[in-house]
Amino acid sequence: MGNSENESSSTTSSKSVNETVNGSHRFTIKGYSLAKGMGPGKCISSDVFTVGGYDWAIYFYPDGKNPEDSSVYVSVFIALASEGTDVRALFELTLVDQSGKGKHKVHSHFDRALESGPYTLKYRGSMWGYKRFF
Repeated sequence: MGNSENESSSTTSSKSVNETVNGSHRFTIKGYSLAKGMGPGKCISSDVFTVGGYDWAIYFYPDGKNPEDSSVYVSVFIALASEGTDVRALFELTLVDQSGKGKHKVHSHFDRALESGPYTLKYRGSMWGYKRFF
């Protein structure tokens, strides 16, 4: 003991693995033009779907979520629909115009979500999205 020539060295290591789950949900709104004019704050919601062991729902407001948006903007949100606390997730919300009138547009805000990092939904009903999607 105490003789440094006989002491052996040891190497240790550890690793942290953060599990990620990818998933998608296509929410189609038939008769979108009829939905415009519902009024601010009125929404169309998707069926509940499961990704990563949690239930989710999409809420689409054709005339905006708030009255001050005065039907100029559409709003889109994703909400945690199951019990859970501090659920961290990245979302891509994309709206595709499929009217066939040559105005095919894809609106995606995923790059902004990546810059700010995962969003934490604290409880059932927590929403993340855009009041003024476009």
